[in-house]
Amino acid sequence: MNTILRKRLTQALLPLALLTGAFALSHPVQAQTSKLVIESGDNAQTRQDAAMEKEQWNDTRSLRQKVNKRAEKEWDKDDVAFDDRDNCQQSANVNAYWEPNTLRCLDRRTGRTLTP
Repeated sequence: MNTILRKRLTQALLPLALLTGAFALSHPVQAQTSKLVIESGDNAQTRQDAAMEKEQWNDTRSLRQKVNKRAEKEWDKDDVAFDDRDNCQQSANVNAYWEPNTLRCLDRRTGRTLTP
């Protein structure tokens, strides 16, 4: 009975002894714990700043468009007046004259606007 117990005990402890020996013979392994974290920088403050910049950009863009439209209207008005002045001065009507203050072609006798 003593031999059967010894045999069973040997069978049970043999895998445990081999496993313990494998760990004892293995080289110690060290893991790398350093890591690189790259953040996108996207947070509530930067999103709010970006929204405010976009709003300001849109406002200034709107103002620039208004200024450009106004300048274009003024240029168109001057261009039309230049053409009207040329037409008035080249008119066959001898009573037609160009009024520079009102930018109109007028009749000398009546003072009414002419279309040469």
